[in-house]
Amino acid sequence: MSTSATPPRSLAEALRARDDASLGALLRARPDLITPVPTDLTQLATRAGTRASVVRALERLDRFALQTAEALAVAGEPASYAELLGLLAGDAGAPAVAGALPRALGTLREQALVWGEDERLRLVRTARELLAPSPQHPSPTGLGPTVQEATAGMSPGRIQEIVAAAGLPSTHDSVTAVAALTGLFSDRERMAALLAGLPEESLEVLRRLVWGPPYGQVTADPAVRLRRLLDVGLLLPTAPGTVVLPREVALHLRGGLAHRVTEPLPPAVEPVATHRPQVVDATAAGQAYTALATVEELLKDWDEGGPVVLRAGGLSVRDLKRTAVALDVSEPVAAFWVELAYAAGLIASDGEADERYAATPAYDEWLERPSAERWVRLAEAWLTATRTAGLVGGRDAKDRTLSALGPGLDRSAAPEVRHRVLALLAGLPEGASPSVESVQARLRWERPLRGPQRDDDLRARLTEWTLSEAELLGVTGRGALSAQGRALWGAAPARTPREEPSGPGDKLPVHHHTAPPAEPLSPTEQAVASAAAARLLAPLLPEPLDHVLLQADLTAVAPGPLQRHLADVLDVLADVESKGGATVYRFTPGSVRRALDAGQAASDLHAFLAAHSRTPVPQPLTYLIDDVARRHGHLRVGAASAYVRCDDDALLNEIVADKRAAGLGLRRLAPTVLAAQAEPTVLLEGLRQMGFAPAAESAEGDVLIARAHAHRTPPRTAPEPVPDGPPVPDATLLSAAIRAIRAGDLASTTPRKESPDHGTTGELPRTSAAETLATVQAAVLTNEALWIGYVNAEGSASQRVIAPIRVEGGFVTAYDHTADEVRTYPLHRITGVAELADD
Repeated sequence: MSTSATPPRSLAEALRARDDASLGALLRARPDLITPVPTDLTQLATRAGTRASVVRALERLDRFALQTAEALAVAGEPASYAELLGLLAGDAGAPAVAGALPRALGTLREQALVWGEDERLRLVRTARELLAPSPQHPSPTGLGPTVQEATAGMSPGRIQEIVAAAGLPSTHDSVTAVAALTGLFSDRERMAALLAGLPEESLEVLRRLVWGPPYGQVTADPAVRLRRLLDVGLLLPTAPGTVVLPREVALHLRGGLAHRVTEPLPPAVEPVATHRPQVVDATAAGQAYTALATVEELLKDWDEGGPVVLRAGGLSVRDLKRTAVALDVSEPVAAFWVELAYAAGLIASDGEADERYAATPAYDEWLERPSAERWVRLAEAWLTATRTAGLVGGRDAKDRTLSALGPGLDRSAAPEVRHRVLALLAGLPEGASPSVESVQARLRWERPLRGPQRDDDLRARLTEWTLSEAELLGVTGRGALSAQGRALWGAAPARTPREEPSGPGDKLPVHHHTAPPAEPLSPTEQAVASAAAARLLAPLLPEPLDHVLLQADLTAVAPGPLQRHLADVLDVLADVESKGGATVYRFTPGSVRRALDAGQAASDLHAFLAAHSRTPVPQPLTYLIDDVARRHGHLRVGAASAYVRCDDDALLNEIVADKRAAGLGLRRLAPTVLAAQAEPTVLLEGLRQMGFAPAAESAEGDVLIARAHAHRTPPRTAPEPVPDGPPVPDATLLSAAIRAIRAGDLASTTPRKESPDHGTTGELPRTSAAETLATVQAAVLTNEALWIGYVNAEGSASQRVIAPIRVEGGFVTAYDHTADEVRTYPLHRITGVAELADD
């Protein structure tokens, strides 16, 4: 409510009566109002009433605040607080509504959607136009037009007939007749008596229309039950064959309620399961480690160049399937990991002619960081990303398939939904996990959408995806928010992650945690929260091992995560046979040959295995390495198209005689040389499939080492999230904006002395240079303030209130009341000057 002695006559006056804290709350809630900064409070009020801004503000209200605005839209203008309460609580009253209404009305006032004192509440005109019932845009209340609105085009004679049939005295004009009919329908006792005289069939017609839609169809010769309702005005014609139930009648039948169900309180998010916090943290940490391993495996698979970029952008369906198989996950989950790595800036397109996806240089930097910090990088990217992996495989507005890493996946609502979902989880007791349905119901109350149902469906799907992705990433464990998840969200619990009960019979302590932040954290706050999350997660992640267990069946068991160097060498030397808590590697002739092709010698492999095995190196593995090494490079392949040379002519005879070599086009050039029609790479692969171990040879006759060269993109920045409107201004910007608005308002509202030439129209007079100089010099002598018009170097015009101090060299030095500082202005840029009124 306004604190001024005189009630405000406009929204601008209501804003003018606010203090800086209240204006700051308005600009934080509706940041579009300061883009750009308004020149004064009148312009701020005008901007707050524009359709686009009001629609955005309405869409960000909770359900009860929106219901309050909808009730004001069907109330009289202005409406009293008591009338508004009656529309929301009904004749019977509702304590919950009465308790929640001050908060809802305060929200509408704070966001400049409602202004005025409690006895004269006014909804902003644009909001009333959007929310008031009309045939084209039915109100969510289900109410129709008032009697006055429904009879606007009705003939005076017909209105008098209705008044007479309702038992009211006839009047001399339609205005008083409509007022009398409105008074009848709004009077509970007289209305009850009128309805008591109607047959049950007529009352049943009213019951079908009472909760909306209020419109019905009638024939040219309506039935008796309808004729009686039309005669007394309980149904009013709006068009040929169409009738409407007047708003006053519907409100009487509803018991004064504007909504069928008023929801003053948000639905509770009830936990469906409760786990020990330590179990939740351990489970989430395990998922966090899996997330890191999965992203590393994905990038390792794309290390030498990943899939080709489609012409329209993104991955092909085939490449996504291949990636899912490589990661041993489903295709939707594979799409999530691919999009997460992209959002974190770890993969991008290389931009070459044959464009492919590959790791970025940031990936190498990311690998060198501690595991907990690498996880935080992924979690931060997920929190703010607007790209939505759950949409992959769906269709866009043009019925085109949405592909991973392709266009069309940005949804600006995604970060807000993630924020609200995690805020709800943070508000539950530690270890409690809610159902998806209860979280969706709560979010529908917090953000009841007025748009198409498909948007509501998107919000529901975003909620479901957020819960599943948070579990995949390790932000939650068993559906409950983990300690590192709370810390990342700025609501860290007081306990330590390894706190345990002291004995089997002891109860777990009750831990109190801070409330989740109402809005996403600032960059500085997020950095502090991320560091706290990393500290909590680090002790829960397994330490990398520097050893494996070699077994006699040519396998090696890694009982946990391996150090990166050890894992990289084993990936080349052996094939992964199974994953899980322990990874099983199998040594084969092909895997050993792969290590030899990479430049390793047999002695290097023996030394490596002996150094990193906790068990003795099995004899079969030693024999395997020696046998493959003895034959490795015995055959040499070069370019003829290709050739094979070997000092053992018997071995060449064996190759020529082998039927599997027929497709290679081999012929003998010399006892130790075979020529081939196939390319060297094809010849190498063909001989290896025949069981031989050839080595590639350079033009100089040296053995070529087939090393895997990592392919990296040029430096790339992570994709920027698509903002959902202007960003919320920080404290510095808010302070500057409020100062500028008040300065401009002071200049525009300061009273001026009446001028015989210009009067007091409020328009800045144009004065000549001589008149301007004389007025300013006089103000210096009399120490009076002036009102000036000023154009800066960029050509921007403004009005200012100044107190001139001195005039010299074509400049005036003055104390600028609007800027609250001393400034110097060139006289030639002052367009006009006027004296202020004495008061």
